[in-house]
Amino acid sequence: MAAHLVASTISLRVNGQTRSLTLDHRTTLLDALREHLDLTGSKKGCDHGQCGACTVLVEGRRANACLLLAVAQQGREITTIEGLASDGELHPVQQAFIDHDGLQCGYCTPGQICSAVAVLDEAARGWPSAVAADVADTDVRLDAAEIRERMSGNLCRCGAYVNIVAAVSEAAGGRA
Repeated sequence: MAAHLVASTISLRVNGQTRSLTLDHRTTLLDALREHLDLTGSKKGCDHGQCGACTVLVEGRRANACLLLAVAQQGREITTIEGLASDGELHPVQQAFIDHDGLQCGYCTPGQICSAVAVLDEAARGWPSAVAADVADTDVRLDAAEIRERMSGNLCRCGAYVNIVAAVSEAAGGRA
């Protein structure tokens, strides 16, 4: 017996633009971005939510696009690496990664950068992490340990972590 595919036409708001797509309900957000919208910056690494190569921002919060169904993202603002630059100017995190050589092969870099953008926002909002001495303290200091903890969901096979921490620290205002 042949499987019956169920597809729907949905609207995704990606990088400030609303895009209409007809997708199988099982299509992940990552596959919708890469295969249907030609936004190939987000990478498919493990396809299990373990490496962070597919990290995008959904409503400003980082998310593994390989774990999200595209149909469930309708009405949410999605930002990919391609949507971070503004008016021809790199996002400060993108520039910091360049300035600090926060990459080697570059495969994980889009996910690292999207995650770092969210890290800065989380810290500005006073969200604690697992290494916070006091979870009630909303004055988050992004030192090296704090950055490492917050970026721990993004793996780099090349081992560019020292430079990634330096890049995030610079983007945070040099507080590490």
